Amino acid sequence: MRLEPVRTETVDGMRVATFGEGTRRILAVHGITASLMAWRAVARHLPAEWSLVAMDLRGRGHSRDLPGPYGLARHAEDVLKVDEHIGGARVLAGHSMGAYVAVLAAERRRFGKVVLVDGGIPFAPLPPGTDVDVVIDATLGPAIARLSQTFPSAAAYVDFFKAHPALAAAWNADVEDYVTYDLVGPEGALRSRAVPEAVRRDGRDLHTERERIGAALERIEAPVVLLRAPRGLLDQPVGMLPDELVEPWRSRVRDEVVPDCNHYTILFDPRCAALVAERLTS
Repeated sequence: MRLEPVRTETVDGMRVATFGEGTRRILAVHGITASLMAWRAVARHLPAEWSLVAMDLRGRGHSRDLPGPYGLARHAEDVLKVDEHIGGARVLAGHSMGAYVAVLAAERRRFGKVVLVDGGIPFAPLPPGTDVDVVIDATLGPAIARLSQTFPSAAAYVDFFKAHPALAAAWNADVEDYVTYDLVGPEGALRSRAVPEAVRRDGRDLHTERERIGAALERIEAPVVLLRAPRGLLDQPVGMLPDELVEPWRSRVRDEVVPDCNHYTILFDPRCAALVAERLTS
């Protein structure tokens, strides 16, 4: 059963959707090439007294036409604007890059809880002299290349994603709707809504702003929960946040590995989505 938003609105040019009618609100931030639809499966598992508010970040989804500058700090400002608009969320959550945005936002405003889903922990420092753009090409290159591709139909775009190693074995209606929501353009020349310039700038910040992210994480006053996937972006056996990266932060965050999921299925697999929803609301 598909879950539709009870309300969709525009806040300072950003698309904002509310799932559920509960008065206890969660504000959720998506990843680097994602959209608010990344959170729908989690929202389906919330208790009735809770609702989840998700936004399309600047340069993504139906907020793609908002101008730059981009960057994690700018997204954090946008998150706080949405939080003001909805009257204040009890919980702030972020997935992947959105977790880093959540860290920067939670440093500036007190939430009851901050939940970081497979993100938010500063990356290891790059070796001296490393070209950050080379690192981005190695890690985000395939994703950025996809953003410039065109597809003859929505079905062709869906088939492209069905071959993704992290999604192929876990395909469901939530994944398919997440994929098709991302499409823009005329039939015969459809493409992703994510703006390549925004993705590249935000990817740079994940590396160049690591000290700033770490300082913000230290200053968050609310309890911080970290939910990690044991497998990575391509379903490889090492997750995005391996143990050695998280170890220095275990006194600051409550760390939990969600069994048998990867970077994407931690939000899309029904069992994993239910666990994330429980951790958000408990």
